Amino acid sequence: MGHGTMRVRGVRGATTAADNTPEAITESVMELMTELLRANDIEEEDIASVFFTSTPDLNAAFPAIGARRVGLGKVALLGMIEIDVPDAVKQCVRVLIHWNTEKSLDELVHVYLRGAVVLRPDFAAKHAMQQESEVVS
Repeated sequence: MGHGTMRVRGVRGATTAADNTPEAITESVMELMTELLRANDIEEEDIASVFFTSTPDLNAAFPAIGARRVGLGKVALLGMIEIDVPDAVKQCVRVLIHWNTEKSLDELVHVYLRGAVVLRPDFAAKHAMQQESEVVS
């Protein structure tokens, strides 16, 4: 790290659920959160809070359940309804992690999975490159 200054950074991500069921929502959020925590080397102790939004067509479960299941047992989590924009990605869960870190903005890895890749193809490509470099090294 070596930047020396601890700051609150926003780490973004999104995914889609296959169905509006508790199982599908929880599974997709667990996958997303696991990958965000891994890709950025985030520990719960350093997280200030986590905000989730779900598109209005996903109301069978709170995304926070998936975050709890991957080990975020103590941090504050909040879920909200996303704006219902016509022609936007459906069955989508978005996340914003407020993370205390010394990493620079350029070092953050934002993770977009499944049908949410289209939201930020640039971030999805950076994440894919990071995964490939980890496999090689």
